[in-house]
Formats: sequence, structure tokens, C-alpha cells
Amino acid sequence: MGHTNRKLAAHLARRAGFGATVDELDSYENMDYDELVDHFLSPGSIQHVEDALIYRRFPTIHAHTHHNPGQWGLRMLTTNAPLLEKITLFWHGIFATAETKLNNFGAAHNQINMFREHGLGTFDNLLLELSRDPAMLVWLDNQTNHKDEINENYGREILELFSMGVGNYTEDDIKECARAFTGWTIGNSEYSTLMGIKDSIWPYGRIVTHFEFNAEDHDNGTKTFLGETGNFNGDDVIRIICKQDATARFVARHMYSFFVSDEVPVPQWQNVPPKDPEAIELLKKTYIDSNYSIKEMLRVLFNSEFFKGSQFTRVKSPTELIMNTLRSTQEFYDVQADTPIWHLMEEGGFMGQKLTNPPSVEGWHTGDEWITSGSLVDRVNFASRYLSDPDNVGVRRMIDKIKAAVTGQSTIREFIDLCLSSLGELEVDSRTYESLTMIVEESGFGYGQSDDDLEDTILKVFRVVSSSREFQMC
Repeated sequence: MGHTNRKLAAHLARRAGFGATVDELDSYENMDYDELVDHFLSPGSIQHVEDALIYRRFPTIHAHTHHNPGQWGLRMLTTNAPLLEKITLFWHGIFATAETKLNNFGAAHNQINMFREHGLGTFDNLLLELSRDPAMLVWLDNQTNHKDEINENYGREILELFSMGVGNYTEDDIKECARAFTGWTIGNSEYSTLMGIKDSIWPYGRIVTHFEFNAEDHDNGTKTFLGETGNFNGDDVIRIICKQDATARFVARHMYSFFVSDEVPVPQWQNVPPKDPEAIELLKKTYIDSNYSIKEMLRVLFNSEFFKGSQFTRVKSPTELIMNTLRSTQEFYDVQADTPIWHLMEEGGFMGQKLTNPPSVEGWHTGDEWITSGSLVDRVNFASRYLSDPDNVGVRRMIDKIKAAVTGQSTIREFIDLCLSSLGELEVDSRTYESLTMIVEESGFGYGQSDDDLEDTILKVFRVVSSSREFQMC
């Protein structure tokens, strides 16, 4: 039987998922580290709350403007395959698509499922699925991209924001790319528009559109794209894009920024070098050697020394903060009719990240930009509210484990370390540690505290830690 350092296991669980409970860390600790990486990458039989149960508990779900984030939130909370949801969140931030323009909840829901199904596959296949995705077709207007009147929106963004980045193509490449994607359209757009005028939100919302290739509207002329010439279709363009060195670098840098350490926003990448050029080169090489496999890039990344040494160097996104907190408290594992998950996901919007409604095609700016004076108050209040409630199942488990470990000889330092360990092997700086020490000393710890007083001290520590700068990091 292998063994993984508990802090390293917790680090992997935060990055490859949304953190781990004390019980999960107990099991992770008994695996070899490479075995634990494989566990996240290939979890086997996947279990989570079933959609059928959600629909039964919430029969009006399809009338909610926030039902997709809520449904996705329940999947994140209850899944035994958190990396599938994490990679879905990763691609949602890059291929940002907003429901506000789609006016079709089903299309957004299906796009999330598409990221989940193909997000760990190969990048060329993912781009192909994205280019055929009805939500993306509408979001970037490719249904209005005709052979006699091209619309460059998708042709521009697939190069600028989805695969290569500014400076690696020309304006002519954008035009030729758009020509290649003519005829990639919505198959039932007129019917769905007509029915949308008079349909009802009950029971499943508006009719979901589907992809269609209209050969009569496709530009069959010769095109020159990124130095290659031929009668290209969208499939050919994707093949050419994915073999570019710039694409390998672009995917590698996104992966580093999301799973390792916060980078500057994408528009600055042309002028600002990566934090760790050697890490980017390793990920680029893996992209090429594995035929663009996202899963293999992640395997190399998670096993690398630059990943293992990156603990608490990323700011949690609002979604990561909410999911990390709620997976610890475990109170929404049992889906009941009064589960307020929909409202909790709306709180992510107050913090700056409303899922399925990114601010623009650029997605969200991450890192320090998550933290503003207003969002920080929301983040602190959210975490403190749930982690200091002893009625929450997960909080009760943590309290009981700490109580069981405390003895009459336990020092204040040992007690604080037990609390930090229970909260996911957190680390805090000296100032935060001094504040915690003062609180524990003032509580009378070690002087015949009653069971209730000890519990109150634990909750005080939880409250301070959840309000700390360190809790905002992962």
C-alpha cells in the first residue's frame, strides 16, 4: 500500500476538484501519489445526484433563469469524479457562452454536458464539437455566416480567444477561417424561432436547436489559411490550427493558469511572458507528443514539481470558493425540495462569477481580479456562515474529529494545527496564526474547558480561518 503526503493530497484535491473532506483525505493518504492522480483522471464508475431526482424534487426547474448553474452546482457537490466538473468549468471559462443571448436554457445545458463529455479528450475533437455546438453557433453568430456574406465573429474568436492568441495569425487568416465555416449553422432555427414566440416554459422550456451543415451555403472556393492552401472546410481549419506551435503554447498557458498559478489575462499574453517558461515548454511537448490529449497534459502537470510546489498560489474563483465550502459542510448532499442551491449559485454572481453568464466572449478575468472590496465581503460572509454552523453535517464531523484528537496534554499549537488540518490541510501566515493563538488562549483552552466550551473554541477558529486571506487561496 502506498502513501501520499496529506498536504500534497489536499493540494491535488483542491486543484483537480473542489477540495476534500477529512474522510476523503484519509483515503487519499493511503494511495501512491501517481495512483491518486490516476484516481482523479480516471475515476471509474461515476456517481452523482441524478437529473431525474432533481427534476422530481424541483418540477418548476425549467422556469428558473438560474436553473443551469443550480443543476451544475448539485453535480459539482455530489460527484465522485470532481475533475470532470473542474475541466468543464475550465472550458466554460475559455469558450465563454452566455445564456442571456441564447435565450435557450437547453442549449446552454447541452454545452455544459459537451464540455463534460469531451473536455478530457483531444483538443482537436473538442474544437470540432465546439464549432458544431448550437449554443456557440448562436453566441458568435455563425448561423449568419454565409458564402456570399461572411460573418467573421467565430472565425476571429476561434483564433484569438479559443486556440492561438493575438499575434499568431493575420486578418486574412480570419477571413479564410470564416469562409471555411460557412454553412455550419442551426438546422431548425426558423422553426424554433417560430415556436419560441408562442411556446410555454412548461415543462421543458424552449425547443433545443441542433447543428446542421448546409452544403449549399458553404464556400467551396480555394482558401489559404495559416500558410496552407486548399478547399478547406471547418474540419480542415481545426486540423491546421491544432498542429500550430502557438496553439500548443496557448493551451499549455491556460492549463498552467487554471491548475497551477494565476497568470495575467489572455489579452496580455502577447506582451507578458509566462511565469514559468519551462513548465509551459513541458506542457507544449506533452500536447504534441500525445496528439493533443488534455488528459495526458494534466497527468504530466499534476505529477510535476512545479505543480507540487504551487500550493496556495491561486485565488479561488467564486465557484471554487462556494464548492470548496459546501463540499466541506456536506449539507446539500441530500437533495430535498427546500435545497436552496439555486440561490447559493446566484451568490457566485454577487462575487463576480455567474455561471453560464460570463461578462463577454473573453470570459472572466481571474486571479487577483476576483477580489474587490465588495466581492471580498460576500466571499468572507459566505464561507464563515457555513463553516461556523455546527448543524451542518460536515462541520459536525470536523468538530467531533478534533475533539477526539484533543487530550489534556495538547498544546495550543497542536490544537490550531488540528483545526487547519480538518479544514483541508490549510496553511496560514504568521499574522493569522498569531490571531488564532490569541483567540484560543482567551478561550481558556487547556484549563479544564468543558465539551461545549471546546466546541465553541473550534467554531471561533473556523470563523477566523474562513475570514482569512489564506482561505481565499487554493
